[in-house]
Amino acid sequence: MLNVHLYMVQRISALIMAPLTLGHIAVMIYAVQGGLSAEEILGRTQGSAFWFLFYGSFVVAVSVHAAIGLRVIVHEHTGLKGAGLSALTWGTALVLFALGARAVWAVTAGGGA
Repeated sequence: MLNVHLYMVQRISALIMAPLTLGHIAVMIYAVQGGLSAEEILGRTQGSAFWFLFYGSFVVAVSVHAAIGLRVIVHEHTGLKGAGLSALTWGTALVLFALGARAVWAVTAGGGA
């Protein structure tokens, strides 16, 4: 039953990531074609609740999606099961979330990296 739930969570995270990825690509194309500098981009993103929520949602979805995917790969190739596999999954998700959250904070709140 856990596998079915993880399968569904991974598919839902993919549904969330798809439009966010397209949005990110569109914004990057706009910024590059517009000739915006890094300073100008940060000037537009810092202090913005919208960009914080946009990229924060992206980080959560990617963290969950990647951790579940890695779980499946590790299980298939090593046979790891149980608590070890769960620890790897949670650890991966938490590390990815922490790294992503730090980047989002730096870009939207000006917290520095």
